[in-house]
Amino acid sequence: QVQRVESGGGLVQAGGSLRLSCAASGSIFRFNAAGWYRQAPGKERELVAASHSGGDTYYADSVKGRFTISRDNAKNTLYLQMNSLNPEDTAMYYCSAVPADYWGKGTQVTVSS
Repeated sequence: QVQRVESGGGLVQAGGSLRLSCAASGSIFRFNAAGWYRQAPGKERELVAASHSGGDTYYADSVKGRFTISRDNAKNTLYLQMNSLNPEDTAMYYCSAVPADYWGKGTQVTVSS
């Protein structure tokens, strides 16, 4: 059974930081591109950061320079370090492969102004 379990979200003031974690079953992150997606109320889910198995990374323009994606292949875990958060970052955050395959329940990030 494929699982994605996201954690680390919470309520933070603008300018603050959070670190998200995603534990995945199997070795999906070891051999595939993996990413963090987010969905704000009334908006479509979007890819904000991706980590390719070869080491390349991708960031959406809106988070570039503030978010850092990393992975621990031995632990099948994906991370997202989020700094300088602003209210526009408020969303439910999910991890999945890139392209997306399975979804977990996500972790809520709320940034107050």
